[in-house]
Amino acid sequence: MDGFSALAAMAGAAFLAATLLPAQSEAVFVGLLAARSVDPLALFLTASLANTAGSVVNWWLGRLIARHGVERLPARLRPDPARFAQAQAFFARFGWPSLLLAWLPLVGDPLTFVAGTLNYPPGRFVVLVFLGKAGRYGALWAGWLGLA
Repeated sequence: MDGFSALAAMAGAAFLAATLLPAQSEAVFVGLLAARSVDPLALFLTASLANTAGSVVNWWLGRLIARHGVERLPARLRPDPARFAQAQAFFARFGWPSLLLAWLPLVGDPLTFVAGTLNYPPGRFVVLVFLGKAGRYGALWAGWLGLA
């Protein structure tokens, strides 16, 4: 796989993994690191930016819900009510620092959605979510370096 294709695959996997759709990007990230087909820094930045962009989609969907209601979303994009309630409670309890945990499985994606429903400022949202997601990919990269 050439460098561009590797980065495109990483961007697609990371973007989808951050939306409300079920997907994961960690295996793609570590696999591409192991394949050594692309510069690790470019891979890290691509993964972090694309994963953050997917979370921005969640935020935007949350804004739509706040304005027009969940019924307007296609059924496959509607949040799971239990996970959504869990994310609302978490965000209400911990506020903005919880966005640093947007990378967490099961809770992270609904958190970004909740932030949109609450009209959390988009600039701060992007910075906090990017820091958390970059931290996760950084930890994966460091772990891979430790094993390689």
